[in-house]
Amino acid sequence: MDDSGDITAAGRLRILRNEFLASGGGSTHPGRTATVTEASTPIRLGVYDYMKQAVDEVVATTGQLRAGEPPTIQPPAEATDIYRWMVEETAHLDVTRQLAREALIYRQGLEHAILMGDHKAVRPHPCPACATWGLQWDNDNQVVACLNRRCTTTDGEPTTWTLREIARAHIDRKNHVAARAT
Repeated sequence: MDDSGDITAAGRLRILRNEFLASGGGSTHPGRTATVTEASTPIRLGVYDYMKQAVDEVVATTGQLRAGEPPTIQPPAEATDIYRWMVEETAHLDVTRQLAREALIYRQGLEHAILMGDHKAVRPHPCPACATWGLQWDNDNQVVACLNRRCTTTDGEPTTWTLREIARAHIDRKNHVAARAT
């Protein structure tokens, strides 16, 4: 398995930790601001909670993929090493479970990017329904929407996809191409 997905997800998790976890220092609005009467939280709790949930999901999924078999080594203390650990702990599993692992890592990488405000992360993916390149992140509904006017629901609304579905389609497509190349 190619580990570029875990490198991307780990890199994005590292950026989240380094740049988005720390308390926001300056004001984003120039001009007058309210006087601060209390010290701010030293970290952004929402980002911290998100990172903890992502790491917990990786650990739990690794256990599920290993069918309850205990890990050979404990999960790393450093969150950014969690994907490398997952790959190492599941490298011996069958292809189906390895693909499930890759889809989780890829999905979390997309989630990390969106949390950082990089909504363009979904654009390089074709729509799973119509195979066109018109996907956009819908922040209000927290889904990926296809903007192809012919790719709609029966109600005429754009077809939407979860990040889980986009990741799964990406990994399946990548695996199909790799299988055909051999």
